[in-house]
Amino acid sequence: MSSAVAVHKKAAELGKLSLRMTSVAGSGHPSSALSLAHIVVHLMYERMRYDPKNPWHAGADRLVLSEGHAVPVVYAAYADLGGAVGCCRDKARLLKIEDVDTLRDLPSPLDGHPNPAEGMPFFDAATGSLGQGLSVAAGLGLGARLDGTDRRVYCLIGDGESREGQIWEAVDFIADHKLTNVCAVFNANGQGQADYVSVQQSAETIAAKLRAFNWDVIEIDGHDPAAITQAFDHVGQTQKPLAIVAKTVKGWGVDQLLNGNWHGKPLPVADLEAAGKSLDKKVAEFGTGDGVLGTPKAPAQPKSPRQRPCPQEVKWPTFADAMKAGGLESALTKGKIATRRAYGAALKVAGDVLPQVVALDGDVSNSTFANVFAKAHPDRFFECKIAEQNMVSAGAGLSAAGFVPFVNSFAKFISRAYDQVEMANISRANLKIVGSHAGISLAADGPSQMALVDVAFFNAFASVRDSGQPLCWSFHPADAVTAYNCTRLMAQLKGMCYMRTHRPDVPLLYAPDAKFEPGGFSVLKQGQAAAIVSAGYMTHIALEAAATLAKQGAEVAVIDAYCLPFDAQRMAAAIRGCGGRALVVEDNYGGGLSAAVAECAAAAGDLRVEVRYCQRIPKSTRTPEEVLDYCGVSAAQIAAHAQKKLV
Repeated sequence: MSSAVAVHKKAAELGKLSLRMTSVAGSGHPSSALSLAHIVVHLMYERMRYDPKNPWHAGADRLVLSEGHAVPVVYAAYADLGGAVGCCRDKARLLKIEDVDTLRDLPSPLDGHPNPAEGMPFFDAATGSLGQGLSVAAGLGLGARLDGTDRRVYCLIGDGESREGQIWEAVDFIADHKLTNVCAVFNANGQGQADYVSVQQSAETIAAKLRAFNWDVIEIDGHDPAAITQAFDHVGQTQKPLAIVAKTVKGWGVDQLLNGNWHGKPLPVADLEAAGKSLDKKVAEFGTGDGVLGTPKAPAQPKSPRQRPCPQEVKWPTFADAMKAGGLESALTKGKIATRRAYGAALKVAGDVLPQVVALDGDVSNSTFANVFAKAHPDRFFECKIAEQNMVSAGAGLSAAGFVPFVNSFAKFISRAYDQVEMANISRANLKIVGSHAGISLAADGPSQMALVDVAFFNAFASVRDSGQPLCWSFHPADAVTAYNCTRLMAQLKGMCYMRTHRPDVPLLYAPDAKFEPGGFSVLKQGQAAAIVSAGYMTHIALEAAATLAKQGAEVAVIDAYCLPFDAQRMAAAIRGCGGRALVVEDNYGGGLSAAVAECAAAAGDLRVEVRYCQRIPKSTRTPEEVLDYCGVSAAQIAAHAQKKLV
């Protein structure tokens, strides 16, 4: 064990670097960083089994900084250890002490909050939106278990953020799945941003809550090297998950930071010398001598690395064979299959052909039909119960561990986790999200169960490109053939994908061997008078409206926009071939497909676009037809709109 004096000296050294980098940057959180200094020294120099120069090592222990604003102290240690930075191994370089002066600078990998996508591979996920880190750690812990490695995952959590419900979703989940390879460390420094934390977030109360959640808990002084070492010696040695609740001091060792509220406030550069002397004085209280500080231990090689074939190279079964394998032979014979059922069969096949595919569900697997996957691959299915925020972030952790997670729930319930979705996107997580019961076609359950803003939310990511690709592909299948092929595309594409599926059984619109592609759409019916553009369940309604218009002497085309973003030039050409006029219909609120087609038309300059989406908040009805009519998007209303405005 390192001498206490050596640990204190290193903590002060890292504290000085934290002060310096935030002062030079003109922003940051040095006081929070100082509260974690001793724990970070212990973890990064003594406890963790990892190679700073190879943070991509498959067997390395991992650190998740849930209180991402405290990152300066981790950057300081990583620079002191010469850790590798860069978005890929081929272009990696070793961080130097002087690099800390680039904190928050545009070209720097040292973002204001941790982000692996910006060149800091020591971290596995972007953090900073508080309360999410422990869920990511849970996903990493699941990945380690699947890979057969003994790597451990340490998660540093602020006492203030422990007010977030997601923390306790993750605590529940980790206990459920007996993830003893995850160690949660609560940094109880007693201060939030605006004031002191509530007594409900005191160290004693946090510890009591954790014990009530069936965790083993050790309470320590977070600045006592011996107590820190003894506590971490229990990691991996307990039958329950282990939490360490560490009482710390915000602004430890710097007299100026101990007076008043310094949260998120760097010291003026002129005050750095005095702050350094204050830290030296603090260290002197613990005696003299150098001692020996530990160094990171070598990580263990995985015992049996999971083989992960390239998703683009595996052979998928035919549509018919996939449906039969998923228990849908009878439905296939009848020719009517709900897209959610077809997705369940497709997910099972994805698990058959790709061992890296895993699935998570929020207690609705018998509705999302992720239960088909669960029965076929129980070791790769993770029940998250009714805790969607934890589920999405755990999926991000599994993605960071090298898996391809499909996260499933009602599309409406996924909206609880939109912040978590956005954080996963900042990390560039390879996350696949599937929301069932989308739109208003489920009818009887009413608006509390209906996703009405999901298309707009996920399509917003399509406007941003990363390495030439949208931050998120959105798929909206109209039939079982499309659902099967969109699931295959999601498994093959790198990065986030979203798919919305529907409850009602619908007839097949496509031939079994139809081709689908990212950015694609299909013209299901030809017509020169105008085009009706739709997707998902509404594609069937659009075809009904087109049939009504045909009886009235107007031949309109029907375009199935099964993917967002679509190829805008090709879409413009398709509409141009239909008289340059289009009506976009969708069974959700605006800002989704209608906005995408309108933007396409605006860019083209010679197209006219009308839009029709839900005109009011839906309510329960006995049939899909009733709710469509109630919301103004029935086949008759669509036909009347097109007849009046376009043909």
